[in-house]
Amino acid sequence: MCGIVGYIGKKNAVDVIYNGLQKLEYRGYDSAGIAVIENGKIERRRSVGKLVNLQKNIKSNKIFGNIGIGHTRWATHGKPSEENAHPHTDCSGKIVVVHNGIIENYVSLKKQLQKEKHKFASETDTEVVAHLIEKYYKGDLLAAVKSALKNIEGAYALCAISCEDSSRVVVARKDAPLVIGLGKEENFIASDVSALLQYTKDVIFLENGDVAEIKENSIKIFDTKNKKVTRAQQKILWNAIQAEKCGYKHFMLKEINEQTQTTQDTFRGRISDEENKIILQSVKLTKEEISNISRICIVACGTSYHAGLTAKFLFEKLTGIPTEVNIASEFRYANPVIDNKVLTIFISQSGETADTLAALRLAKEKKSKTVAICNVVGSSVSREADNVLYTHCGPEIGVASTKAFTGQLTALYLLVMFIASKKQTISKKQLAKFIVNLRDVPKKISETLKLSTKIKEIAKMFQNTKQFIYLARNINYPIALEGALKLKEISYIYAEGYPAGEMKHGPIALIDETMPVMVIATKSKVYDKILSNIEEAKARGAKIIAIANKGNKDIVKKSDYQIFVPEVDEILSPLINVIPLQFFAYFVSVMKGCDVDQPRNLAKSVTVE
Repeated sequence: MCGIVGYIGKKNAVDVIYNGLQKLEYRGYDSAGIAVIENGKIERRRSVGKLVNLQKNIKSNKIFGNIGIGHTRWATHGKPSEENAHPHTDCSGKIVVVHNGIIENYVSLKKQLQKEKHKFASETDTEVVAHLIEKYYKGDLLAAVKSALKNIEGAYALCAISCEDSSRVVVARKDAPLVIGLGKEENFIASDVSALLQYTKDVIFLENGDVAEIKENSIKIFDTKNKKVTRAQQKILWNAIQAEKCGYKHFMLKEINEQTQTTQDTFRGRISDEENKIILQSVKLTKEEISNISRICIVACGTSYHAGLTAKFLFEKLTGIPTEVNIASEFRYANPVIDNKVLTIFISQSGETADTLAALRLAKEKKSKTVAICNVVGSSVSREADNVLYTHCGPEIGVASTKAFTGQLTALYLLVMFIASKKQTISKKQLAKFIVNLRDVPKKISETLKLSTKIKEIAKMFQNTKQFIYLARNINYPIALEGALKLKEISYIYAEGYPAGEMKHGPIALIDETMPVMVIATKSKVYDKILSNIEEAKARGAKIIAIANKGNKDIVKKSDYQIFVPEVDEILSPLINVIPLQFFAYFVSVMKGCDVDQPRNLAKSVTVE
């Protein structure tokens, strides 16, 4: 959730770090700070609220240094305040740290350090780390950090500098992401590659348990056994422009409009018309392994969970394999019944979601075969899974996921068809038809994006609504859940998604003239059932907004507002039907004056429990 940026080189570290922190704003934060070594002393600037407050602080109290660290904080221990903002120092003010994660045993450590006469200035768990390093510091910052970490329980991505050992930054990670950016006579540190793209595309992703010493011209990495190791250098294919707004008012609007391209990028190179097959080079499951799969278990959080629910319909329909979908935070504590015949699929945009990562490790302990569906190359989930399927959506900055969701759906379609073809539960003719239809989806998405003006007009009618119900059936039921989630996330309107057949089992009691209902009513085998559900809601005074296919005249009579989307094969319809729901939530949020890209209380990457 929090963001880390560090720098050592010839440039003014303040500028590099501040620019990097701006790129990490999407992760969510409530305070920010920077520390540099200037004239042999640690200089800190911290502020509560948006980065502009930190910028004002720096302008009125200028600092300069060639080595420094910065942080955007999302409060876990201690209220948002300048005292609780990172970076944190030790008693002497000569050591300073920033930290993402949670130190689980910080209370006992703090009590012990206080007995040893250490003075604390904040309520945070992070400050304990600074004092521990001070305790073990004997002129060697790297050795002090290593010793301090032996006492720490919990998750961390950590950066430390000392004005008495000013030629290096020492970093460490455990269950929280940290990446090193490589430059010429300079090096960078960040919790997310988007903070580095302005300066370098060459990076090293630290492994779990790594500790590293970073100097201008060298990097040394040590593993959990304190053995010096070499980690692979990778090149990031995103560019800095991809992480900018490109003229759009908000990142979310830009990312909604990128879905024509990102969907295509996810399946490009992975489908072959000539050979009539799905090509997934990074999924190493053999035909024999697939034939031995007794069950599929999908694990995810939030929007990714909704992608998993959609995939359940697909796996069971097209492969015949029983499939369950689990919320990661529940899965990890439920003692799941899985073994080497269960295929476990983990879906995470960032690849750093703490609950999903913990669930992955649990599945591997139980000998399950694992597949990660992820957007971020080199992320923890993608590296630790047996197989990985990247979505190739580029950086998603808006907290409310849009293009990452359709990228995940597209990747899941490919995985389903890959397994179905290996298992021979679909014919070559069916696979060929799917490939043709999937290739046509970007064109249909492009047509759907042109409906934004119409959707904006409808959104205007509901900007002051207090509550909403979203209804759908079968494969589009998860899309109703996703539409409701989007409205909740960014407009703060209470919204719930339901399978329409459940209306009479309770939710219908909520419906009156104050409860608008969004219904997905595109062509499907349950279309007639959906029409009946619409009439039930309409009879109780609800205003009906219907998403239907072009040319549907019946729906005009049965609903108050219509959004007509292009027709596609039913199994691919979620890729189209979710887009009007994204637009609707976006426009309502804008009209209400909400912060679309950084909604309150939310963060892009949930890297702590």
